[in-house]
Amino acid sequence: MSQTKQPLAAPPAIIVIFGAAGDLTKRKLIPALFNLASQKLLSPKIAMVGVDRVEMDSEAYRQTLGREVKSFTGEGFDQALWDANIGKAYYMPGDFRDAESYLQLKKFLLQVGEEQGAPCNYLFYLATPPSFFGVIATELGRAGLAEESDDCWRRLIIEKPFGRDLESARALNATLHQSFHEHQIYRIDHYLGKETVQNIMAYRFGNGTVEPIWNHRYVDHVQITVAESLGVEDRASYYEEAGALRDMIANHLLAVLSVVAMEPPNSFDANAIRDEHIKVLKAIQPFDAEQVLLDTVRGQYGEGMLASGEHLPAYRDEPGIAGDSHTETYVAIKLMIDSWRWAGVPFYLRTGKRMPGRYSEVVIQYRHGPNMMFRGVRERRSDIEPNRLVLRIQPDEGISMEFNAKVPGTEFSVLPVRMDFDYEDYFDESVTSSGYETLIYDCLCGDATLFKRADYIEVCWELVQPILDVWQALPPRSFPNYPACSWGPEEADELLARDGYQWRMVK
Repeated sequence: MSQTKQPLAAPPAIIVIFGAAGDLTKRKLIPALFNLASQKLLSPKIAMVGVDRVEMDSEAYRQTLGREVKSFTGEGFDQALWDANIGKAYYMPGDFRDAESYLQLKKFLLQVGEEQGAPCNYLFYLATPPSFFGVIATELGRAGLAEESDDCWRRLIIEKPFGRDLESARALNATLHQSFHEHQIYRIDHYLGKETVQNIMAYRFGNGTVEPIWNHRYVDHVQITVAESLGVEDRASYYEEAGALRDMIANHLLAVLSVVAMEPPNSFDANAIRDEHIKVLKAIQPFDAEQVLLDTVRGQYGEGMLASGEHLPAYRDEPGIAGDSHTETYVAIKLMIDSWRWAGVPFYLRTGKRMPGRYSEVVIQYRHGPNMMFRGVRERRSDIEPNRLVLRIQPDEGISMEFNAKVPGTEFSVLPVRMDFDYEDYFDESVTSSGYETLIYDCLCGDATLFKRADYIEVCWELVQPILDVWQALPPRSFPNYPACSWGPEEADELLARDGYQWRMVK
């Protein structure tokens, strides 16, 4: 086991969570704060204030959190640690659209700061429906809660989705900038907080054997897969408006792609890294209508069955879903990046619900070597498997390299084998992480590296907008077109087959 150096605790602050009675807060944010406390990464002078429309006082809110937290922290729950920190949680009922609520909040924060010895550093976390993002930011500004000084910082964390198209994303950014400067705004994508996504940069730029072959001369193509085994569950109202393209491609998968394909930054300064991310996105060949029809695939799951025999309903039969819904639950896309490094290398992205398992991975498939010497061993060159580098983001975080080796025996036979690196084999990480721990800690420390800038958001929507336009103009005729618990529609396989490839089978 390798021991990592303990980072310093984050500076003192008051964390204000709008939407404190919601699902995201109890499932992700409170457990993340608890995990940070257990790792001694929170200042003793820190407090949390929840704001929501539910009427209750601070003591009732603490009791509510105490009842729910064990369900979401797993085996790492420490009752003594919880008891020592729960007194730092406060609650204030308020209407997000009422200006008076923000004036009351301003007074309440001063009171909490005095009780806990916390300074006037405020982190506002918008764990609300997106319709409230602009409203809350505007009212915070009007109440004077966005103003910084030499002694006090004010930061705003916003959850996705950042708009639902290019026009709404630009409008949201303009609204936010009326009250907050760009350096105060932290647009969160929890995928960028995952250890394996961050480790892509460490693996690429920290190893002299990797970066020299990370380009079009050696890489044949790249596959990025984010598969979910679950269906829509209780997110019907949101998902019907979003769909897989908005929910996953415009956010998580393009974020992973920008990390995989970026150029080496001059430093680990936040803006230096984010500049390189944006350069990648701007270099992607834009879609026209014809290319949308050729290089994109959409799907919607029908009914299916688990290996256990349990029946799975079709998307259109899920509660809250329209019987004739055209919302896609699966997307596959082929992208080309017009840069020297990636000229001619296709990137294939796919994501879907009701897949056979929950997997997120990046596959770097290398070009075939000159295998003339194996002609006498195998009849076709394609029998010699290409080398693949697999970066596993979840659930089994790690990196594996697939290469060819001789099978022991008198016959000269070659088969693919695999070398594996698993996080749990090398690092002693006793506290589980969802990615939110890293992102909240970074925001408290003022490190914006893993957060998205306004220009990044708009470039992503510029790429996705032509697809949205064509799909809206031409509703799908074949939905549902893949059974639940399968790997998606046949058209997704054909997308790669046209180029002579196939999706890597996740085992």
